[in-house]
This record gives sequence, C-alpha cells and structure tokens, in this order.
Amino acid sequence: MTQPIKVNKDIRLDQFLKWANITGSGGESKILIQSGHVKVNGITEIRRGKKLQSNDIVEVDGAGNFLVVM
Repeated sequence: MTQPIKVNKDIRLDQFLKWANITGSGGESKILIQSGHVKVNGITEIRRGKKLQSNDIVEVDGAGNFLVVM
C-alpha cells in the first residue's frame, strides 16, 4: 500500500525522506539514497537533490512506498 505524504512546497528527495520520518537526518537520507535503496517512479535514484513532483512514488527498501502530494 502506498502512503500519501503531503508537502507544502517543492522538495528534494533527501528532504522528503526526512519530512516523511523515513530517516532522522539529512546525513541518513544521503547514505540511504547513495546506497541505492531508494526508487522514484520505479527507477533507482542516487541523486539526493532530485526534485520531486506531485504524484511521484518514492519506494524505500524496508520502509514502503510513499506518494508525494502537493
């Protein structure tokens, strides 16, 4: 099941992971992303600065799937 996460503005992938309480810090987000454990719309994403759009699906190994809602 995909969990919707509402954001108030444009957001980068690393910020989103922290906002959604998937990670506790930007440093944890960076490691998780660069380790290849995060997908955006089904594609592994290793750029922590990737800008997310409304309706993007963020998949995190071990944490689940999240829908970006703006």
